[in-house]
Amino acid sequence: MARYKATVDTPRPPAQVFAYLSDFTTAAEWDPGTVQSERLGEGPIGEGTEFRLVAVFLGRKTTLTYRIVEYQPPHAVTFRGENSTVVSLDRITFEPSDGGTRIVYDADLTLKGPLKLADPLLALAFNRVGDHALAGLRNTIGTQQTVS
Repeated sequence: MARYKATVDTPRPPAQVFAYLSDFTTAAEWDPGTVQSERLGEGPIGEGTEFRLVAVFLGRKTTLTYRIVEYQPPHAVTFRGENSTVVSLDRITFEPSDGGTRIVYDADLTLKGPLKLADPLLALAFNRVGDHALAGLRNTIGTQQTVS
């Protein structure tokens, strides 16, 4: 399993940032590794809402279907993404901070089946992808980035 955790501070209020990031179609706006993102289905965004993202990872395009498995506006949203080779669990929390919001992005990526043997290499690549995504997020809505 690979894990990436980072913090972005933004002057924007928690409700605004939560609304933006809980709509995972915006991932293509701030994550340079996401080449396409679309919402599946209709109705208000909440637990059970699904998104399809096409990402470039290690030079290859891969499609993941994400489902919101936790939805607590404006405090936390968790997405579970999956395809035939990987499961991604992305939890984003939002806390008031200095008149704005502190966003904590915590993601776990787990390979399935025999691919689990490549987990140590996956962690290195996932950190690089995470750094690029958080830099994009910082440029889109934030002012500071901290990786932990």
